[in-house]
Order: sequence, then structure tokens, then C-alpha cells
Amino acid sequence: MAEMVRKSSVDEVVNHWILAGSCILLGITGFAFLFHLEWVSSLFGGVNTMKEVHNWGGVVFCLSLLYSMRHYLKDAFEYDADDWQWFKVAGGYLSHKVKVPPMGKYNPGQKLYYLAIVVAGIAIALSGFGMWFLKEDASMLLLSHIVHNVAFIIFVIAVPVHIYLGTLANPGTLQIMLTGMMPLNEAKKKHPKWIKAVGKM
Repeated sequence: MAEMVRKSSVDEVVNHWILAGSCILLGITGFAFLFHLEWVSSLFGGVNTMKEVHNWGGVVFCLSLLYSMRHYLKDAFEYDADDWQWFKVAGGYLSHKVKVPPMGKYNPGQKLYYLAIVVAGIAIALSGFGMWFLKEDASMLLLSHIVHNVAFIIFVIAVPVHIYLGTLANPGTLQIMLTGMMPLNEAKKKHPKWIKAVGKM
């Protein structure tokens, strides 16, 4: 059996699924609100119940997003020469002939994705709370709707790409999201700088 190394802690894995689950739930209910899909609201027992699910699901999402910062935020702001070279070759996704530079625990694409989720997540959360609690302020309500919808579009584009890259495009990645573990040999190939830093080389 291949030797394994822990890439994600147990609480990181659990929080990732809470964040993902709440995000998907908010996406479904938000889409139903935006396009007045009555058949979706009926699955939740009506529009009012779906609104409650959406609002409190948003609270769970916010708390999970804030908690995720202890795992990713520091790394997401750290870039070196290899990261910039990674951008030049597009991470090797467009051609297998290019040489991809050695990576740390996360590649720069993952770092930028996380920062985009944080920015869009904060925007969608604040605007959501604005719509929830500031209904009497017409100008604030309008601004909240605009920000909420723009942030929603970012999620609609970014999340499916993230799911694809985390499953079909990178076989074996799903195992990390389920158990937090990955084969040491694979980690040495994909994340040599991280493996060296944790003394596994």
C-alpha cells in the first residue's frame, strides 16, 4: 500500500464540505429566487420557507468562510518566482509539453481562486444581510441586490470550474477532499516544495 501524507486536517476537510454544501444550497435557492422557479420553492415547502433556508444557510456559509481563513488566507497571499512562472505556462493545463515549476502546498491558481471566493463571499454576505435587515432603506436595498447578483455571477462561474479541476481534471484530488490524505509519491511530484518543507523528501 502506498505511503500517504496528510495534506488537509480533519477540521479543514469538514469545513470544506460545510462551505461547499451551504454554497450549493444558496446557489439553488438563489437561482430559484432570481428566476421565480416555483417548482424549486415547492421542494422547500413554499417561497417563505425557502427564504428562511436561504437566509440561515447564508449564516452557515459566512461562518464557514470565516473559519476557512485560518487554513488558506496566509498561503493565498504568498507568491514566489515559481508561482509567477506557473502563470506563464498556465499551470500546464493548456499543454503537457511545457515544464511546470515546482509548487508548494497550493498552486497560484488555487490561491487566486480562494481570494476570489473570499472577496465575492464577503460581498454576497454583506449584501445578503442588507436585504435581510435593511428592507426599509430603498437605496440600500437596491445596492444590496446589485452587489448580491454580481457576486452570485462570480460564484456561478468560479465554483463549477473549481469542481471540475478538483475532480475530473486532477484525478486523486477528490481523495484529499474526503480523507485529507494523498499518496506521498504523488505529493512529491505535485507539491515538492511543500513536501521538502515538512521533511518528507
